[in-house]
Amino acid sequence: MWSIARQTSKIRLWYIATIVSVLLPLRSTSALTLEFVPIFDGAPLRADSLRYATSDRQQISVERLAFLLSGFGAQRSDGSWHRFTEDTVAFLEFSPPSLAVTLPALPEGDYIGLQFSVGLPEAINHSDPAQYASDHPLNPTRNALHWTWAEGYIFLAIEGKYRHSESASAEVGGYALHMGNDWARTPVTLPVEYRHSSQLLIPLDVGQLFRFPQAIDLVEHGHTTHSRSADDELASRLRANLAGIFGMPKLLGDLGRQAKAAQPLVEPLFLPEKPRGYPFSLKRHFPRPDLPRDNPLLISRVALGKELFFDPLLSADGSVSCSSCHEPEYAFGDRRVFSKGIGGQAGSRHSMPLFNLAWRSEFFWDGRAPSLREQVLDPITDPKELGNASVESLADRLRADPRYRDLFAAAFGAAEIDGQTISLALENFLLSLTSQDSKFDRAMRGQAELSSQERRGFELFFTEYEPRMGQYGADCFHCHGGALFSDQRFRNNGLELRDADYGREHATDRSEDRGKFLVPSLRNVAITAPYMHDGRFDTLQEVIDHYRTGIVRSDTLDANLAKHPAPGIPISDEDAAALIAFLQTLTDPQYSRSHNP
Repeated sequence: MWSIARQTSKIRLWYIATIVSVLLPLRSTSALTLEFVPIFDGAPLRADSLRYATSDRQQISVERLAFLLSGFGAQRSDGSWHRFTEDTVAFLEFSPPSLAVTLPALPEGDYIGLQFSVGLPEAINHSDPAQYASDHPLNPTRNALHWTWAEGYIFLAIEGKYRHSESASAEVGGYALHMGNDWARTPVTLPVEYRHSSQLLIPLDVGQLFRFPQAIDLVEHGHTTHSRSADDELASRLRANLAGIFGMPKLLGDLGRQAKAAQPLVEPLFLPEKPRGYPFSLKRHFPRPDLPRDNPLLISRVALGKELFFDPLLSADGSVSCSSCHEPEYAFGDRRVFSKGIGGQAGSRHSMPLFNLAWRSEFFWDGRAPSLREQVLDPITDPKELGNASVESLADRLRADPRYRDLFAAAFGAAEIDGQTISLALENFLLSLTSQDSKFDRAMRGQAELSSQERRGFELFFTEYEPRMGQYGADCFHCHGGALFSDQRFRNNGLELRDADYGREHATDRSEDRGKFLVPSLRNVAITAPYMHDGRFDTLQEVIDHYRTGIVRSDTLDANLAKHPAPGIPISDEDAAALIAFLQTLTDPQYSRSHNP
């Protein structure tokens, strides 16, 4: 169904076709399962404080640990090797945990060794990431390990805080160690006896990454690296230590020949008699999104969702609509610090722009909603937004409207007009809103040309600030890299907390999430002021000044900011102007026109 070509400008997705037959029956197989267990000095790794000593002089925390593995092989008892195909790859991540790998079926027999590489073969490393399905280990949205505009993946990412002494009063900094580029691919061979269908537990000792055979001092050798070349001493020490962090595997048991249960086929909800798929298009460089299979994009549903979105009938008194706070000319955001809902009441957070939501899996600034269909119901009953007593009271009004009865029938057949069909229609419309055609995108396709100042801003944006290696960029790409210009994660970016708004901590009730908010996309950033979750900055200049001189240090400050000198990333006024010029190239011209019907 997917057609991938580097020279084509977009990939067409007729989404309804995926519903007909997306899963094939699964055969009974014998699988080899590898489960990696991160440890530090023999104890399970924890990601909550400066609790680990890498040497007599340094303590660290580990806030992110992620790997890409490939080159899997199993050694038979006669010494020969069974090699899995080159495209057998795995993505491992410590937090949130994703640490198990199930390899394809092995030929029956006994085995005495296991092999894999940290990193990817050259051909795969430089392949087009847009070809990979949403659940594939190499999909950039899933792994957040792709350089995007420079090609190539990060093979290993480890980030956290460090203190350069055991004194509690010593200054806490951040480190970000990223191993990539073809030279850094590292083979690992482990002796272990197992059968063709086994489960192996593999310790992953993070402490050894800093200690043996080459000790790493984050002050002496550097606290950041992007392994641009083997001449970087820090990167070469990391690679020398990398293979040794994988300990002796433990055999948990022979799994036997097990029938692998087929995943249940996801049935589309309430299909009309003659559904017509909505054309969801992807430009080059964009990863595939994980579109909902039970709510396929249909022309009739997108049209219904659009009518609902712009209709004041959705509010209790008919005074405001969804579009009152999400205006098309501002990329479906607005120009207010806090949007005003029913009765002129102001909310408590800045209204987020609504585009490229198809790539997101958590919604609101704190991520409390796990899907769009759940997110859209919240403002319907919020007394400060649309103010309905219940979703059912809104459904009653829609059922009384002959026009909506026809629109719902076209979109959902005989299904009731209720909270579920209302949310599915709004979800369909919001998923259709994409932004992929800015001046920058056209320049990447050779259809436009950036000015010298815009090119300088691009260079600063995608270059780390790493004086040790002669790099003096603005280091924006760690949080805002990739085609989406957001890693879709939650980070503390050094804002002073106000009004007891602790961000993601409100959703998770975890102190380590204090001050973390969703990283917004920087697409259309020039037209979506004011900025931050509380709209505290009016201009892009103020935002850049925050990162230059205003970062507030705290226990949860993101490691990619904590690694910089206080109070921020030192860039000149001239470079700040270049950054702003580049950010202005991310505006999609479609949002200069109103979409209000």
